[in-house]
Amino acid sequence: MHLKFPCIQAIRSLNNIVFKTSFIFIIILFPGCDKFISIPSPKTQLSSSLVFKNDADAISAISGIYSSMNSSNGFLSGGAAGINILCGLSADELNLNLTSPDYNGFFKNSISPNNGLLESNLWGEGYKYVYDANSIIAGLTQSNTISETTRNQILGEAKFIRALCYFYLTNLFGDVPLITTTDYQTNAIAKRASSSSVYQQIILDLKESAQLMSDNFSFTGGEKIRPNKWAAEALLARVYLYQGNWAAAENSAGYVIDSSGYALENDLSAVFLKNSVEAIWQLQPVLPNMNTNDGFVFILTAAPTLVSLSLPLVQAFEPGDQRKINWLDSISVSGSSYYYPFKYKVISGTPVTEYSMILRLAEQYLIRSEARAQQANFTGATVDLNIIRNRAGLAALILTDLSSTLLAIEQERRSEFFTELGHRWLDLKRTHRADVVLGPIKAPDWQSSDTLYPIPQSEIITDKSLTQNTGY
Repeated sequence: MHLKFPCIQAIRSLNNIVFKTSFIFIIILFPGCDKFISIPSPKTQLSSSLVFKNDADAISAISGIYSSMNSSNGFLSGGAAGINILCGLSADELNLNLTSPDYNGFFKNSISPNNGLLESNLWGEGYKYVYDANSIIAGLTQSNTISETTRNQILGEAKFIRALCYFYLTNLFGDVPLITTTDYQTNAIAKRASSSSVYQQIILDLKESAQLMSDNFSFTGGEKIRPNKWAAEALLARVYLYQGNWAAAENSAGYVIDSSGYALENDLSAVFLKNSVEAIWQLQPVLPNMNTNDGFVFILTAAPTLVSLSLPLVQAFEPGDQRKINWLDSISVSGSSYYYPFKYKVISGTPVTEYSMILRLAEQYLIRSEARAQQANFTGATVDLNIIRNRAGLAALILTDLSSTLLAIEQERRSEFFTELGHRWLDLKRTHRADVVLGPIKAPDWQSSDTLYPIPQSEIITDKSLTQNTGY
């Protein structure tokens, strides 16, 4: 397998760039990374007169973040060092078929604070996008040459990106530095903020972005390749669910479901196609001769050299579940069978028919189902749950108590969202089910503190204000 690391390695070589520099976009600095604004970056602060002379400059700036997200190898990219792979290994979704201390750390839940994937592809890349978003927010604040419509949309997108990155950073690492400025001197000594404080900022950003962004995709010619109001609302529903704010989670999810802009795909094979009716937001492939990173990494044509699906996941599907038929496949090599995700069905090449899914409508039904169950509305919870089950070809359930309803929702989320941006890992963490589910599978390596990844040691060395998570 050929792993694609050029931009990430360049970023890593800066040694914790988020806290030590204030270049607006790393993609500008390194050949081999996609360029959107061909201008030198100021060394200490964003110069809006230089970067945002007009609407086109602002659009290029925000598009540069999405391009960087998709063309990288980590974080939200769907690549070989992305959240989908690393969290899938940490949970019970993936087998590791590669001899690598860094990957093995995630698979065995024994991650070293010096783990290179942890440092570059999760923490480093997440904070890179936070910094890029902060730079755009600062630039928009200073510029008076951009139309109000474009300013609002781009400002909303930047706040959404910041919120999305912090959602993953705080769920993966716990308390993390809350960076909302481009002041490198302040950032260099930032302490860890409580997860509750981070969530407050996430909610503030998402509420503001929902008000600022368009409620349609007219600004992208109908393509779902940049977030709009409903992406902010969808992520807000997830955040409320994670916080246990059941009424707010139900309301936000229902708001998206009732928006009329989205619908569940009846054909499971169409869910991950570009601009599917179920997609709320997708990343558009930007690398030459490529569709999605997920398809490139996951689809097997020979014995796996990185990961394959775990037997517990394969066996977890109910008989007759069409998701197993449509979204899984297998290959037999020398008498051994290997299963792999087949949600994305194109390995590489053109034309581009698939976009990387970040947010989709099915999640909103399961969010609302869980939120309703937690409020003892088991009838409403079961209705939403059965909508997803029926789409998968499964019989409707009748549920009347909290325990059985929550277990049914957990099972449905497992079958629906496997290998999608860490859902399974984060679900087991937030529901406090990690010890029960993963303890027996991961024995003797598992310990409760493994639900949080370690803070990269390089960050602690650089920023003396940072402390390490328990167990590392």
